[in-house]
Amino acid sequence: MFEQVFKNIDDIFHKDAGCSSELDYTEQSSWMLFLKYLDDLEFTKSQEAEMMMEDYHYIIDAPYRWSAWAAPKDADGHFDHNNALTGDDLTDFVDGELFPYLKGFKQRADHPNTIHYKIGEIFSEIKNKIQSGYSLRDALEKVDQLRFRSQQEKHELSHLYEAKIKNMGNAGRNGGEYYTPRPLIRAMVGVVDPKISETIYDCAAGSAGFLCEAYGHFYS
Repeated sequence: MFEQVFKNIDDIFHKDAGCSSELDYTEQSSWMLFLKYLDDLEFTKSQEAEMMMEDYHYIIDAPYRWSAWAAPKDADGHFDHNNALTGDDLTDFVDGELFPYLKGFKQRADHPNTIHYKIGEIFSEIKNKIQSGYSLRDALEKVDQLRFRSQQEKHELSHLYEAKIKNMGNAGRNGGEYYTPRPLIRAMVGVVDPKISETIYDCAAGSAGFLCEAYGHFYS
């Protein structure tokens, strides 16, 4: 499922004047995937808190959550095209409101070791390069099809993201040098033989390949 969606997203970017290389495709799909994943995670945590009769404090304020601007749903849970931003309205919101809000997390964070600071740091380094609000709308709807609930889905996402990093290197652009082939990762994890309760340090963690393989090693 992920592979076909990624291909469809790259096809959308290829037709947009703002994206000119594999590096752009990876960068632009990454910030969308991050916000989609975070929204799914926060929703799950809010449900868990509700079951425990506890309050959950969202990291992202309501107007800036993925489910509010990228993929609004109607009362039946279907995509709400009537309330979904598109065209210039969408690019104006993303460039003028969403990215400045996310970038501001860095200044509002209590200290650098918080997720708030890391969100701010991420969005201080990137920008939306998609010029057409209609292309952006198409890409957002493709990303919204993805689900990250099972461990298998997370592993598949990690594999495909590594493939995108590898393609960046093959295209002659920087980024490919950070790619470590999965068989090599698997061999290194096997030699180190990490145990449950030990601390695992992946200093780069671009696609979290070492962390995913270490997790799988625990239960193999």
